[in-house]
Amino acid sequence: MTSEEKKAYLLLKSVIFHYHGLDDDERQNLEETADELNGHKELKWANEFIAKDYFNSFDRAREYLNDVVGDYSKEKRVMYIDMVWQANNLKGYVTELEATAMLKLAKDWNVEAELIELVKQQSQSS
Repeated sequence: MTSEEKKAYLLLKSVIFHYHGLDDDERQNLEETADELNGHKELKWANEFIAKDYFNSFDRAREYLNDVVGDYSKEKRVMYIDMVWQANNLKGYVTELEATAMLKLAKDWNVEAELIELVKQQSQSS
């Protein structure tokens, strides 16, 4: 992954986690993801991005991500949304706020149907 891709993924994951208030498990998950990606610099950037204007961070991130991720292949856009869905689901559930935020992004990126299909598949297998 390039630095730009790491920034986009870590911002996406972080802003979804922050959507309802970041908890300790989510904070740890972000740190582990940064470890896996060798992306601590990018995670720091994402945290600063959110902290700059916490109240409007989702809308600002959505705009940023639409500019960056919107140019990615459809397969990669689906992969990003799916990775974040999986990360949110690690706690055993996805909140309505998190699901709504991911659906908004999936719609922006023209992968809403794919996200819904992934969620259906996952719920049938559990």
